[in-house]
Amino acid sequence: MKDTIETRLGMFFALAIIAALVILESLGTFAFFERGYHLHALFKNVQELKVGDAVKMGGVPAGRVESIVLANGQARVTMNLEQKMKDQIKLDSTATIRFSGLMGQNYVDISFGSPAGVIAADDATLPSVEHPDLSDLMGKLDSVATGVENMTKSFSGEQIDKLVAPLISMIENNQSNVTAIVSDTRLVTDRLAEGQGTLGRLSKDDDLYVSALNTVSNLQGTAADIKKAMADAETLLSNANSVVTQVESGQGTVGRLLYDDALHQQAAGAMTNLNQILQKVNTGDGTVSQLINTNSMLKDVKLSLQKLDKGIDSLEDTGPLSIMGTMINSLF
Repeated sequence: MKDTIETRLGMFFALAIIAALVILESLGTFAFFERGYHLHALFKNVQELKVGDAVKMGGVPAGRVESIVLANGQARVTMNLEQKMKDQIKLDSTATIRFSGLMGQNYVDISFGSPAGVIAADDATLPSVEHPDLSDLMGKLDSVATGVENMTKSFSGEQIDKLVAPLISMIENNQSNVTAIVSDTRLVTDRLAEGQGTLGRLSKDDDLYVSALNTVSNLQGTAADIKKAMADAETLLSNANSVVTQVESGQGTVGRLLYDDALHQQAAGAMTNLNQILQKVNTGDGTVSQLINTNSMLKDVKLSLQKLDKGIDSLEDTGPLSIMGTMINSLF
């Protein structure tokens, strides 16, 4: 190969083209020439976001910002994403502009969305999440610093003296009272430390603690007994409810008495018969009525008994042969 000017120029242009391709690949510029997966997001403030800035998902590069235009009072950011991201982004995924450094490097972060979300189709618009601008944050920090500075100024010099002077004057005018309060406070703390008084005994005496513990245990036992009594009462009420249910359903003697018409009719018939018998007794009909209401049958019974008694006496006075004769005579 001849070392000519044409050869050198050809090698120079080849190296320049290779270097340009490497630079374009590193910047992601080739994505503009590829048919990628396009999504959009609307922002009120893009916060110095530029065309060519990265688009990431979960911190992984997913594409580049293709264009930024104004539309209907908002900034419309179009993102050119890789085709492999087409099945990863959902319609409920959100786009957020984030900082990648303090030098103003921004990128668009896309969230994963819900697992059951619908896959975002090509040219879909994702919901956006706005973050405060760095300049706004710096302005708020400056306001806070100014407020702190003003507050420190208010507590310096003559103003702090004006605040403290009344307090110092009050202490000086009531020095004896303050001294007495401090002395009494020390006396109380000394008594507590020595175990005197109720609070001191509470902090020092184990017997009082044991008594309190026993009281609590007794209260717990009483609560258990009350709980058991309540359970027994609940069981009793349940049984009573069961009995009432059986009575209402006509079961058992009481239930049949209340709800069985046949038994009711039988009882009514028996009462009617008893009433008729009593009426006959009261009117003098029948043997029982005669026994109760008249004395004639009683006289006849007494007379028969007297005759029987005399007959037995006459039999005792008569001999056996006479008795046999009397019996034979009665037969023939």
